[in-house]
Amino acid sequence: MLEKKKPQTATCEIEVAFAVMGGKWKPLILWFLGELGTLRFGQLQHLMPEVTHRVLTKQLRELEENRLIQRKVYSEVPPKVEYSITEKGRDALPILDLMCEWASRNQYFGYELKCNLCEEDLRRKLLQHADPEA
Repeated sequence: MLEKKKPQTATCEIEVAFAVMGGKWKPLILWFLGELGTLRFGQLQHLMPEVTHRVLTKQLRELEENRLIQRKVYSEVPPKVEYSITEKGRDALPILDLMCEWASRNQYFGYELKCNLCEEDLRRKLLQHADPEA
């Protein structure tokens, strides 16, 4: 069971939303779990090769703490842990879609994309690419 922390304060709802799902990796984690379903740590790391083990662990813990994802641990050797999106996390997916559209309308603000998750049908390719044994 997750510990209850002392409530934090925020200026407004937007600050809360960015605190809970903002950053470089949390939106991608949510997107991958929303599109691909349940994934193991190694599969997530394979899909985001630039994220370090430490940072991915921290981001997953924060998303779990805010109940946007859930973590399931299987009691076996070696340990098996799976992550899946919760209903609360699924509620955030339309926000990510709107962010994709906004970035696209603004020519990605000059960024060069390595992968266009928003416009390409990557589900099959990503499912094949994610190592099921990770």
